[in-house]
Amino acid sequence: MSTETPRRFSRRAVIGRAAAALGTALAAPALAQTGAETTEFENDLNSNIRRNISSFRALQWQPYFADTRNGAILVDTTSRALHFWSADQTIYRLYPTSVPLTEDLTRRGRTEGVQKVTNPPWRPTPAMRERNPEWPEFVQGGAPENPLGPFALYLSWQYYRIHGTHDTRKIGRRSSNGCIGLYNEHITELYSLAQVGTQVLLI
Repeated sequence: MSTETPRRFSRRAVIGRAAAALGTALAAPALAQTGAETTEFENDLNSNIRRNISSFRALQWQPYFADTRNGAILVDTTSRALHFWSADQTIYRLYPTSVPLTEDLTRRGRTEGVQKVTNPPWRPTPAMRERNPEWPEFVQGGAPENPLGPFALYLSWQYYRIHGTHDTRKIGRRSSNGCIGLYNEHITELYSLAQVGTQVLLI
């Protein structure tokens, strides 16, 4: 009996310390790494997660589009979700996304997919280069340091893309310089479903 009691106490103590450490970690600010000198602080990760989960839900296309001609993509920057409907409405997909870091980088309104690109090359915009002069002018598609992932749907707005990302920490966060990012497996699926001419609405 004398040897069993300390073992139980030790086990309880370890569990208690682990729970306390977990609670502390959850209460701490979360960092979204977005490249050199662009670390974003999320001050209340717990409430942020609850808000996103409650608004991350299936939607109907009718409030947002007159029809689903050529397919339709809705990007909700508040819930950080992308909704896709096929032209014949037999396919619906819902994906978590990354969204722009700030309001001034966020564009809303109607556009469309104008080009589908495999292994898209990356050229930082002039504004991005101004903020981060150490960034390269060009990164070849498929290179490990290319932030656009394996596929991209170029939009009619200059510099705007829906693309994959190798940095999975960005998904669900304000972490991009204007584009909409998806997990690589999700952009792979969306790339196979969407076509040039797909309607796109960002809200």
